[in-house]
Amino acid sequence: MSVAEQTIKVRKVSKSRSLFADVMIRLVKEKPMGLVGGIIVLIMFLTGIFANFLAPHGYNDYIAGQFLKPPTIAFPMGTDNVGRDIFSRIIYGARVSMIVGLCGSILDVAVATVIGSISGFIGGKFDMVLQRFVDAFMCFPGLMLLITLMSLLGTGMAQVIVVLGIVWGVGGSRVVRGAVIAVKENVYVEAARAVGGSTRTTIFRHVLPNILAPIIVLFTTAVGGIVLAEASLSFLGYGIPPPTPSWGGMLSTSGRSYMLMAPWMVIWPGAALTVAVFGINMLGDALRDLLDPRLRGGIGRYGSAHAQRLRARIQARTDSH
Repeated sequence: MSVAEQTIKVRKVSKSRSLFADVMIRLVKEKPMGLVGGIIVLIMFLTGIFANFLAPHGYNDYIAGQFLKPPTIAFPMGTDNVGRDIFSRIIYGARVSMIVGLCGSILDVAVATVIGSISGFIGGKFDMVLQRFVDAFMCFPGLMLLITLMSLLGTGMAQVIVVLGIVWGVGGSRVVRGAVIAVKENVYVEAARAVGGSTRTTIFRHVLPNILAPIIVLFTTAVGGIVLAEASLSFLGYGIPPPTPSWGGMLSTSGRSYMLMAPWMVIWPGAALTVAVFGINMLGDALRDLLDPRLRGGIGRYGSAHAQRLRARIQARTDSH
């Protein structure tokens, strides 16, 4: 069997499966590190969801007489300077990271989709002016911009989610804009506009459904960065305030003060943050390789499915006449 015949056979098998099933099968077969990352992310999500059942103590429970205790059977990760169980706080910290990562990424995708789709679809001078504002926004150093916005809005989980989602979304709008520009040149988009379809209808019905692959990639790659950015802000005192357990916040304040006396106070939060971001990034990179139509092997193609269906209908009508 020639290489061309094998390629055609693979494509026929891929078309018989759903996109989700195809991605999962290829993830297991072709991306072992992505599979490991997916397992880590799944464990992190389950830990965050069932934190109330998994944690032996509350995240702010003070245990009398158990100050700065090293890891033991009763306290697997030791206790902090006020007698709180670090293992329980790590578990509840996974919930905080999960909420911030997911909500921030959802807001990121929403902002990027709105800005990128409007800018790329309308084009012309409007696109040029809007992209210059995006360029000016991206010129500011990321950490300094986050600190400035957080100092204006104040600390808290909602503020962190809003700031990170908007900042990441403005930068991610370039990805969506490029995908929209590629899709709007297809015949079916021109046909929809020719029959009088409004801009909103054309974008929602014909453009956005055909750029889901890069949007999914944008979402998965943003989660890890947002989790790490939240930890950085909490470490600097601009993120989630105590006593809410944030892995970055646990590394700051008492963690730095007692780092030499009780190193487990910084080792375990740092290890949890490292493993979580590693897993998220590995999963995101694997999904990018499998979905991004700009990369070799990516199963996504801007508008290909819609275009093929349209060509089939036109061919059927031509044959009938």
